Amino acid sequence: MTNGLKKALMDHGHNTDIVRFPFNFCSNRFISALMDYCIGQDFESFNGQVIDRVIALQFPAYYVQHPEKILWLMHQHRTAYDLYERTKACPEKGALQKKIAACDNREFTRFSSIFTMCRNISKRLYTFNNIKSTPLYHPPADEDRFYCKESYDYIFFPSRLELLKRQDLLIKAMSYTRSPVMAVISGEGGQKHHFMQLIESLHLKHKVCLTGHVAEAEKYRLYARSLAVFFGPYDEDYGYITLEAMLSSKPVVTCRDSGGPLEFVVDRETGFVVEPDPVQIAQKIDWLYDNRHKAKQMGEAGKQSYLKKNINWNTVVEKLLQR
Repeated sequence: MTNGLKKALMDHGHNTDIVRFPFNFCSNRFISALMDYCIGQDFESFNGQVIDRVIALQFPAYYVQHPEKILWLMHQHRTAYDLYERTKACPEKGALQKKIAACDNREFTRFSSIFTMCRNISKRLYTFNNIKSTPLYHPPADEDRFYCKESYDYIFFPSRLELLKRQDLLIKAMSYTRSPVMAVISGEGGQKHHFMQLIESLHLKHKVCLTGHVAEAEKYRLYARSLAVFFGPYDEDYGYITLEAMLSSKPVVTCRDSGGPLEFVVDRETGFVVEPDPVQIAQKIDWLYDNRHKAKQMGEAGKQSYLKKNINWNTVVEKLLQR
């Protein structure tokens, strides 16, 4: 998102730079200090060069000061909001949560325009901060490199191996499938060992493959040859995987609480929306295997749906720079 925006702005003739701040999720004191640091930063000029506009993307960089500041929200610090109850609470964390909410509410009033990367973030922003915003979609990287080939008997799930991505749902679902479909899960992450143990305990080595990191060309091939793509995270903000699957003309199986994917997947038309339940997921996988022709039609409908949404960088730049 960040690199794509920079390129798009420069393609439109704007001198553009990216400013990033190092972030440490594990230290409440670091987060609090970084918030104070960003609030104290004047971005009107650098080294005598006047900065016409700041487009802020995420916490706490959106605290920097500038009279013409636009927000295109990638995400807030979710552990202070919707994920607060899912993490271990302590007095220090509670104080930080209150500070973040107060600073967000104050700073959000200073933006000339507020956009988000999807409806799910806009909904969260309104729920917790009573701030109205406009969703503004952008395409995944290298969108023209995705393609479709005749499908093989596997469900593809590329993502970081983390609890919120819920690879465990697909792994457990493979215990209930009756078809010979496999699950191919690519990516690295902190839950790799846990998922390996889960596969071992369920005796699913013959049905689930953890590939680890795959090269870009291999990723496109895995999309192109898949029967379908599973993407059932918990309350995802946007989810490039959904869009990449649609660009590859593949149906998507997602869950009712998955957030971002629900903005694109139409149940029974471009894929399936089910409860986060391994049995229901398994049933849809078997249906896709038994109805390959209809699965192909779903994938093609997904590609057409993506194209109709007019998701492109020209629109993003036009919206962000309008006065």
